[in-house]
Amino acid sequence: MVKHIVMFKLTEKNPDNMAKAVNALKGMEGKIETLRYIEVGTDYNGYERSFDIVLVTHFESREGLKVYETHKNHEPVRNIMRSLSSTSAVVDYEV
Repeated sequence: MVKHIVMFKLTEKNPDNMAKAVNALKGMEGKIETLRYIEVGTDYNGYERSFDIVLVTHFESREGLKVYETHKNHEPVRNIMRSLSSTSAVVDYEV
């Protein structure tokens, strides 16, 4: 199994942008055949070094992750997140 985790720091953290980001990420559920699990969380501490949103996804294989990366239902979400975020961090690993 491959886990793909992305953390986002929003350029302007406000309720509208948080909702837009969370809804976009959660909207991928059931729309990408290789996406086996999706979880979206929001930070509640607000520390200076904290990220605002985290995306946790699982795939059967590296190939499944590659399908996701270029999938037609992932591209618009990637664009939304890039427009709302000042920075992001990603880690992909096998378990």
